[in-house]
Amino acid sequence: MSLILDGTSGITNLTSINGGQLAGRRNIVYNGEMKVAQRSTSVTGLGGANGYFTLDRFKIGGGTTAGRFTMTQTADGPVGFANCMKLDCTTADTSIAANEYLFIRQLLEGQDVQQLKKGTASAEQVTVSFYVKGNANATYTVELEDRDNSRYNSQEFSVTTAWNRIELIFAADTTGAFNDDNAESLALNIWLHSGSTYTGGTHTDNVWHTTNNQRVGDSQTSFYDATSRTFFITGVQMEIGATATEFEHRSFGEEMLLCKRYCNVIAPVADEGFAIGHNRTTTTSVGIIRHNPVMRTAPSLTFSAVNAFQVHHANTATQTSGIAAGEQSTEGSTIVATVGSGLTAGQGSQIREHTSGATIIIDAEL
Repeated sequence: MSLILDGTSGITNLTSINGGQLAGRRNIVYNGEMKVAQRSTSVTGLGGANGYFTLDRFKIGGGTTAGRFTMTQTADGPVGFANCMKLDCTTADTSIAANEYLFIRQLLEGQDVQQLKKGTASAEQVTVSFYVKGNANATYTVELEDRDNSRYNSQEFSVTTAWNRIELIFAADTTGAFNDDNAESLALNIWLHSGSTYTGGTHTDNVWHTTNNQRVGDSQTSFYDATSRTFFITGVQMEIGATATEFEHRSFGEEMLLCKRYCNVIAPVADEGFAIGHNRTTTTSVGIIRHNPVMRTAPSLTFSAVNAFQVHHANTATQTSGIAAGEQSTEGSTIVATVGSGLTAGQGSQIREHTSGATIIIDAEL
């Protein structure tokens, strides 16, 4: 307890707001407000593969279904939220094979969920909340998946045509501790479509178990049931305890920095340098990028086009004929640019963008 003097009636007791559930950062989820979309704000033809496509930290799980959708960062959130994620079904799939699935997921490092005390006698309850709407009423499933111990806990939720906040309290799990490392330990999954591999058993809300065919609710709607189907979500929050508190808004700058630990998209403007280094030979230049922040693990690099860059040397810009990743670490990456000729070995140089819109994706995602 804290003590305050109110000036009229003396000393009054006031419960401290620095203890319990409200202490420190509450939301374990990244980019829950759907602010950051480094890769793209809209991608079509999704559904047949797993991957990160638009909004940072939200991964699509897509099985063998013929269903397809468009994923968009959309300025259509409820009051207080500028953005949301929108899914539009573009190809329906009403013949559901056993191994089909579609879910939106966020994967969390083991070292970031130790506060849940999972696998101990002091294990904590977890509350998941978010805002959703759709084009029609629907029922979907939220799941906490323990990736270290193959344990699952899921609950159904309802969607209407108006924005509603869903609040789900998940039971504590005293079995199976999370590994304390930078690998994936906990997944927050939102199931939108599934076959009997995941629905064939009898589902029970809010019970930890290890049975794969009981993961998805018995009343589950298929997002792929018609091309009119839409799904909107924002304000995703996961926190310790049995109370859904107000959404924890973070600044754009802070959210962006948190996301860059997993993915950093470099998109310089035309003729802007991004890697300083030297010419190794008359045809190769090596540049260095320092990662800020330090990345989760040594990343992979993807370039939009091999000839979209230049080597700037001795006040001359030479078009690249190839560009590739060199050595990678959590602290930095080297880039090797190749040109036809004209470089001076040992001379300082700069690798820069030449074609507007060229990008380098530095990826350390879970």
